Amino acid sequence: MQQGYHGTGLQEILDAVKIPKGSFYNYFGSKEHFAAEIIAHYINPYVDQLKQYLQNPDSDALTALRRYFDESIAELEKTGFKGGCLLGNLMGEVGDTSDVCRESLRIALNRYRDVMESGLYKAQQEGTIRNDKSAQDMADLLVNAWQGALLRMKIEQSVAPLRQCCDDLLGDFFKA
Repeated sequence: MQQGYHGTGLQEILDAVKIPKGSFYNYFGSKEHFAAEIIAHYINPYVDQLKQYLQNPDSDALTALRRYFDESIAELEKTGFKGGCLLGNLMGEVGDTSDVCRESLRIALNRYRDVMESGLYKAQQEGTIRNDKSAQDMADLLVNAWQGALLRMKIEQSVAPLRQCCDDLLGDFFKA
């Protein structure tokens, strides 16, 4: 998150966790395969957290989505706009140069998008989200816009792009 894929050497990683190089290669084979495993692992808490919001019986799906993004924005603000999203960072850094990482990124992003889609579909069933667009298309747009807003957040040092993304899509464009 701090130095990027290319800015972080394998020896630096091994020294930080005190693991011999041979043990590392026994499990991962390469830095590239290690990164692919990190990607697969990284998305889990975000998927789980989003599912928890959507499964809350005291909230409709649209409100749950808004709360999820509001909490995410608050956390990003606390970190001083550092890091953003590891997936977005790696998409820009190795998404077009590593087949192994690209596939792991695709799978992780689709898992996240699929949970987003289920929430948007539920909101459609509840009548709070428009139904002339598919939940999958809206989830793709939301994930794509969110990733772009995360990049703008970094350069503007502000959560304004994130708030605009959520307000414009969840508060306007997607509304029934």
